Amino acid sequence: MNVAFRKPMTVAQYLARAAEPGETRRSELINGQIVMMSPERVEHIEAKFAAVLALTNAIARARLPCHALADGATVQVDDHTAYEPDALVYCGQKLPRGSLIVPDPVIVVEVLSPTTAHTDTSAKLIGYFKLASVKHYLIIDPEARTVTHHTRARDGVLASRTLKAGSISLDPPGLTLEAGDLMG
Repeated sequence: MNVAFRKPMTVAQYLARAAEPGETRRSELINGQIVMMSPERVEHIEAKFAAVLALTNAIARARLPCHALADGATVQVDDHTAYEPDALVYCGQKLPRGSLIVPDPVIVVEVLSPTTAHTDTSAKLIGYFKLASVKHYLIIDPEARTVTHHTRARDGVLASRTLKAGSISLDPPGLTLEAGDLMG
């Protein structure tokens, strides 16, 4: 039997390929393999927009030097894995124009869909928390109208809770928002 093994692609190779002229397909790099993303349903797009808006408003209320981004930015987990969360927050100086990677996200958000639910609640949960900067991982379920908030305490212990309504404290960096505002 002749089995050909593909050499895992690095994040640098993946980003160079994704930046090629005419490349418009959305994808992520998982363990060195490109995984194409499915087209999005309206409720998914609405939840992403609501999440970015809620995070942007919370940042403005708190007057923090943080920035919310919609999907499109890459979060590098390791040399062979890069995710594109539906929304994220990073703090400090604005990233330079042309940046593709957000190096130190504090909050990452994924909106569940039928094709991503398993990965969002398993591999991405583990992957995002490999990054020391990530303190909060929010998973929005537009069908159930819930937000699951995974947070890392100062001692490194992860805690999770699922809400349909109520206040969510994202400290650090010091944001507070309502669960319902994340779902639109």
